Amino acid sequence: MGKGDKRTKKGKINAGSYGNIRPATAKKGTKKGTVRQEQPVEKIAE
Repeated sequence: MGKGDKRTKKGKINAGSYGNIRPATAKKGTKKGTVRQEQPVEKIAE
């Protein structure tokens, strides 16, 4: 796995191609380690 392997990100950069490993348009908010903010839940008065 490395520059010669077209199935890896490094290989796709070297070959100048795109695919599932290296999409042509980066998806927003897909980084590992990012935490989603939860919406506050309103409590219903009984």
